[in-house]
Amino acid sequence: MLKSTLCALAILATLPAYAGDAPMSFDVAEDITRFVFADKPVFDDGMPAYGNAFITQGYIYEDGTLDGGAEGTLADGSPAFPSKVIGTWTCDGYFVGDGARTATGAMVITRQVFEFANGDILINQGAELADINVKAPRVITGGTGSYSGLTGEMSQTLLGMTDGYGVRLLIDVKSEKHAALDLHEIDAD
Repeated sequence: MLKSTLCALAILATLPAYAGDAPMSFDVAEDITRFVFADKPVFDDGMPAYGNAFITQGYIYEDGTLDGGAEGTLADGSPAFPSKVIGTWTCDGYFVGDGARTATGAMVITRQVFEFANGDILINQGAELADINVKAPRVITGGTGSYSGLTGEMSQTLLGMTDGYGVRLLIDVKSEKHAALDLHEIDAD
């Protein structure tokens, strides 16, 4: 028992500390009225092609807000659930694959900045998939407040697109170290 307790404490010592109640899982709804892309390169229909740069913003919601296909924004770009908004999401990057026509795999390479209402910031980078309900890894590149010192991998799952083609995302911040650590399952040997 002492051996397993010491092992658990050693593992915990390698993990960054988390202050307060920083969300480790949350939803994001893009405000499609904030999506802006470059005038080139584009397809004949004007949609972004490979290499097109863009920036967009949206709302960070409490985990589970967008379950069951709920839309997170109204047509005018305001939040559908204002009382559940916990921050602002900003995303910039470039279209890859077959640009906006990508049907599977990486559609964009992006940097995401999550700014929470309490002042905490989390930043990540990686590929975003066109595939719905497929978890994609992203690298944690920085953070402040409760996310200060957090490193490793987090994940993003595309829940679907809004009627206006805005993304709806599930974000899981738990790094591989956090996912592997479950004190309830440590062997007592």
